[in-house]
Amino acid sequence: MNILIDLVKNPVFLSAGGAWLVAQVSKIVYESIRYGFNARRLTGGGGMPSSHSATMLGLTTGCLLTHSAGSGEFAIAVFLSMVVMYDAMGVRLETGQQAKILNRMRERDIAEGREPLFDEPLDEQMGHTLAEIIVGVIIGIAVGIIMCTWIAPLIQSVL
Repeated sequence: MNILIDLVKNPVFLSAGGAWLVAQVSKIVYESIRYGFNARRLTGGGGMPSSHSATMLGLTTGCLLTHSAGSGEFAIAVFLSMVVMYDAMGVRLETGQQAKILNRMRERDIAEGREPLFDEPLDEQMGHTLAEIIVGVIIGIAVGIIMCTWIAPLIQSVL
């Protein structure tokens, strides 16, 4: 039980978790308004905003405000954030674009009466565009600041 209480009182944990939650809820609302509700968006990757970027910048902001720019925690968070965002815009985005092409090939095979190479369509929303990353970064920083300066101290005073 002490572990749970320690997590709930931890401003870095709250910053990362809060940023993830805000980004996920925002993504579901935004994409439901734009494209209609899709239950796959509850667990799928990709889309606006980037939850990966929000989570990592929430973590990084929490480390900065809790431990300072000179801390090892902040340095680790900065480099992990860069790796995650680079991967989301690079490898994962490319994977999603390749999935679109493979899905078109699958549809063509089915239309022409051939056995498709795979049974189910591949997930095309894997990575993030620069705009999705930037919005995620903004959410992460904002939530990190709110959590470290307002919510975490409030929780710590109650617990």
